[in-house]
Amino acid sequence: MIGNRTLAVPGPTNVPNRISQSMYIPTEDHRAPDLPGFVKPLMEDLKQVFKTETGSVVVFPGTGTGGWQAGLENLLFPKDRVLVSQFGQFSKLWVQMCKDMGFTVHDVAVEWGEATPIDQYRDILEGDVYKDIKAVMVCQNETATGVTSNVREVRELLDELDHPALLMVDGISSIGCIEYLHDEWRVDVAIAGSQKGFMMPTGLVVVALSERVCKIIAGNKWQAKFKYYDFGTMLSANETGYFPYTPAMTLMRGLRTATDMLLEEGIENVWARHTKLATGVRAAVDAWGLTLAAKNPETASDTVSSIKVDRQTDANDVILHAYNKYGISLGAGLGPLNGSVFRIGHLGWLNETMILGVLGGVELAMRDLNVPFKAGVGVGAAVSVFSQAEDNVVNLF
Repeated sequence: MIGNRTLAVPGPTNVPNRISQSMYIPTEDHRAPDLPGFVKPLMEDLKQVFKTETGSVVVFPGTGTGGWQAGLENLLFPKDRVLVSQFGQFSKLWVQMCKDMGFTVHDVAVEWGEATPIDQYRDILEGDVYKDIKAVMVCQNETATGVTSNVREVRELLDELDHPALLMVDGISSIGCIEYLHDEWRVDVAIAGSQKGFMMPTGLVVVALSERVCKIIAGNKWQAKFKYYDFGTMLSANETGYFPYTPAMTLMRGLRTATDMLLEEGIENVWARHTKLATGVRAAVDAWGLTLAAKNPETASDTVSSIKVDRQTDANDVILHAYNKYGISLGAGLGPLNGSVFRIGHLGWLNETMILGVLGGVELAMRDLNVPFKAGVGVGAAVSVFSQAEDNVVNLF
C-alpha cells in the first residue's frame, strides 16, 4: 500500500523515532565500569513515572505476564489466600495464573464491562476476621473491555478495615498514560510493560515495589523461591549499578529515552493528553450511534475504547476491512466480545491529528460495509473536542 500503516491497537503502541534511534547502537559491554552511571539514574527517574519516592523500581526482560508472575512468586506461597476479580480477558488471565500457582483464590467474577467490584471486595474482606488474605489485586485498566478501576478506593477500603494484605496492581495499559500514584495509594507491587505507555517495543517489564515490600525482601525471613524474577537479587545488583544476569541493554537504552520523554512532557500533562484524546474518541463513538463495552461512563478507559457494533454487523469485518483496504490496525474483541466489538487504542505516542486519522479510517471502513451512520459525524465530534475554537459557525461570505 502507499503510505504508512496506522497502528491503533491498545499495544504495542507507536515507537517514536527518538526512541528507535536511541536503541540503534553497537552492542555494548553490560559489565563496563561506567555502566552504573547509566543504570542508577535511570532507576531513580523511573520512580517519577510511578509517582514514588519511597519505593523502588526493577526492570526484567519479559512482558506484563512476567510481571504478574514476579509479584506473585516473590511475595506469596502456595495455599496463600488472595482476592482478585475478573471482568475482562486480562483480569481473567491473572486470576488463572493465581490458580495455577496454587493459591487459594477468592475469584470475584463480574460481567465484562464492569470494573473492580468494591462492594464485593468489602464483603469478602469484612468476612476475613483473621486477616488471612495475603494479597488484594486490582487490574487498573482492563484492556479487553476498556474499563478503568479505582485503585484509590481499594486502598481506602483496606485502610478502613485495617487489613494488612498486600495491594498489587496490574498497570500494564495504564501506567505512563493515566493517573497512577504509587506512594499515595500505598501500592505494594505495580506492573507496567515497555510496549504500552513507555512507547517501546515489547520486551521489558517494569515493576514498582513499595517500601514495605523492599523491607520484606531485605528481612532475614525472606528467601527467593526462583531466580529469574527474583526481586532481592535484582535490587541488590541494581544498587551497584549492574544486573544479576545479562540485561537487554538495547531496550534499556530505549527505556532511558522513553523515560526522558515522559518526564519532559510532565507526567501530569501525559495524563491530561490521554484524557483529551479519549474524550475525542468517545465523542466520535457517540456520534456514530454506537456504545462502549464499558458499562459505566465514569469507568471508561482513557487508553482504549472497546466499541460495540450493531447486531447486523460483525466487528471482525470492520477490523479486516480497515486493515486490508486502509492499512489501519484495530484491536479485535477478545473472548465473549469477539465479533461484537472493535477496539481503538489511544495510548502512548499520539496526538489529535493521529487520532483523527484513525477515526476517519474507521468511518471509511464502516461506510464501505454499510454500517448505518452519517459520514463525518464521528470525526467532526472529535474535532469539536480537540479544537480550541468556540463551537459555532462563521459565515465567510
